[in-house]
Amino acid sequence: MPSKPKMKLEAKLVREWTLPAAATLGSSVRARGILLEMRARLPAATKKSLDIVGAVLALRMTEGAEEDFRTASEVVSKALVGIEDLPVIPREIQDILSISTTERHRWLKDGRLQSAGTRTVKLRGRAKKITFHVFNPRHVEEVLNEDLISAWREDDAETKAENRRQAAWKARLKRTPKASGELSPETTADDGARHKLKGWDEFERDGLLR
Repeated sequence: MPSKPKMKLEAKLVREWTLPAAATLGSSVRARGILLEMRARLPAATKKSLDIVGAVLALRMTEGAEEDFRTASEVVSKALVGIEDLPVIPREIQDILSISTTERHRWLKDGRLQSAGTRTVKLRGRAKKITFHVFNPRHVEEVLNEDLISAWREDDAETKAENRRQAAWKARLKRTPKASGELSPETTADDGARHKLKGWDEFERDGLLR
């Protein structure tokens, strides 16, 4: 015989907190991260009573849980003081700046993304702890507002193109006889004379004849 569905009790005790834009930085992933941070500070029995819709944290409990509701409200209210300074974790910065994991690693390594330190956590169901870099939200906000990501991507594209040109030039030099006069049968007299000219390698490499 099928069991009867459980009746969901209506929440009578409700309190809400609107997260400031400086805290969420326009990211739903960041807002969710703040929710998890708040839940981590609550007793296990009341964690699920706190949820988020958009940028609004909501604590909901049924009638009769006044003591738990009051305690949880105080915990959340205190934890939200200075929430704008909560370090930004990797998945949050990727969502805020719309960047890939590869870009985050590259820009962190070369210093364009500035680390605010590291954080070590133990994931649920895993014995091994993981350590990752976190970021100052004001630095992330600066990168976002000044659209530095676009500039960085342009710089990376130019660097990649230059690296390809350099690689092609080195490969060409390996295939070209040395300027010692030992020309192969396939090398024309003009090619031989060209490689004897002082400074020709740099001139041709810079693409001034293209």
